Amino acid sequence: MSLLQGKTVVVSGVGAGLGHQVAAAVVRDGGNAVLGARTEANLAKSAAELDPDGAHTAFRATDITDEGQCEALAALAKERFGRVDAVVHVAAWDSYFGGLEDADFATWQSVLDVNLLGTLRMTRACLPALKERGGSVVVIGTQSSVAAPSQVRQAAYAASKGALTSAMYSMARELGPHRIRVNTVLPGWMWGPPVEAYVKFTAHTESVPEAEVLERLTSRMALPELATDSDVADAAAFLASDRARAITGQSLLVNAGELMR
Repeated sequence: MSLLQGKTVVVSGVGAGLGHQVAAAVVRDGGNAVLGARTEANLAKSAAELDPDGAHTAFRATDITDEGQCEALAALAKERFGRVDAVVHVAAWDSYFGGLEDADFATWQSVLDVNLLGTLRMTRACLPALKERGGSVVVIGTQSSVAAPSQVRQAAYAASKGALTSAMYSMARELGPHRIRVNTVLPGWMWGPPVEAYVKFTAHTESVPEAEVLERLTSRMALPELATDSDVADAAAFLASDRARAITGQSLLVNAGELMR
């Protein structure tokens, strides 16, 4: 039997990168993927690529800072497929850079509203359906929340994702009696659209080959290549499945061995 056969998985933050790959893993493994993101055109494109006949996907434009929109996405899953078995949180604001000295704390508050509170809003919206038969909550975090990278400063992003990891422990304890598991996947440098753009930009800025920039990243890793969006998606799909039925309150690094804990 496929990993997610007959399961319905809500996926937030579906665009061209990791969110699309998570949805692809759900459909590939026999499940139904309910897609949410702010831009409806991206959702329609992703669903058409993954599931041309529309039998195993549904989507709705969703801003996770809006509680009503979160509830509407959860309701869509129930209306279309009759159940919610898992929610995978990919939606995040990861494009604000900087550290403490140059911090704009108003923007930090917005990052926290999306990454921390938005994830909690979406989780709470799915709880009534998840409680019916138990299930899984999978948070996509970041290695940056436990080990700051030297190449870029994303202090607000790291702090918000670190807060989510702390919230995960509380949620795992609170929701465990309902047989709802809560886990986090922590990607490191992950080959997909954002890292591809970083490599191209850095190579252009420094007038060096892209391969040189990529080698700077891979040289610190135990495995000689970056994890990909698909690798992280596969980890999320596993944690969403019944094969992880005894795993909760855990953080899984998917980082080619750059950081080992």
